[in-house]
Amino acid sequence: MTHPVRFRITDDLRRSRVTVLFRIVLVIPHLLWLWLWTFGTLYFFLVFQWVATLFSGRMEPDAHSYLSRYLRYQAHVYAYLFVLANPWPRFSGREGSYPIDVEVDGPERQSRWTIGFRLALAIPAWIFTAVLNVVLAVVAVLGWFGSLALGRMPTGLRDLGVYCLRYQTQLNAYLFLLTPRYPTLASGTAAVPEQPFVG
Repeated sequence: MTHPVRFRITDDLRRSRVTVLFRIVLVIPHLLWLWLWTFGTLYFFLVFQWVATLFSGRMEPDAHSYLSRYLRYQAHVYAYLFVLANPWPRFSGREGSYPIDVEVDGPERQSRWTIGFRLALAIPAWIFTAVLNVVLAVVAVLGWFGSLALGRMPTGLRDLGVYCLRYQTQLNAYLFLLTPRYPTLASGTAAVPEQPFVG
C-alpha cells in the first residue's frame, strides 16, 4: 500500500562546489523563514486545527493544503541544507518546485481516538527519528566533502539521506494530522532515472 506522503526525486546528483562550500551561509534566509513559519504554524494554527479535526474527524481541505505546503517547504530546506539537492529552494513550498519533492494525498477521515492520542502514539517514531537525524548529519558531512571533491553527491549517500528525511517528513505529517498513516520503514520514494553525469 502506498503511503499518502511520498518523496519524488528528480535530482541528477550534480553539485556546484561553490554553493556546497558556502551552503551553511546560503541556507540562513531559509532557516529564518522556516523558523517564522514553524512558530506561526505550531503555536497558533495547528492547535486550532487539532481541536477542529478532533471534533469533525477530518481536516478541512484548505488547512490540509496549508500544512502540506509547510511540510514540503521544510523538506526542501533540509534537502538543501544536508546537500541532498543542489538548487536554492523557493520560499513557497509549492509541489514540483524542487528536485527532492513531497507528494501528499488529500485529506481523509481519521479516528478521533488516534487524533486524541496522536502525541503518545508517535513516541516510538520520534525515537527512531532521533537515530535517523544522527545518520542524516553524518550523511551531510560525508556528502559535503564528497561533493566538494567530486562535484557530485554519491548516489548511496543521497539515497540514505533522502530515506532519513522522508521518514521524518512522514512523522511530521502524522503529527500534523495530514494523514492517519504511521511513518513507514519502506522506501516510499518515486525516483526519476538519473541523467548521465558529465565532467
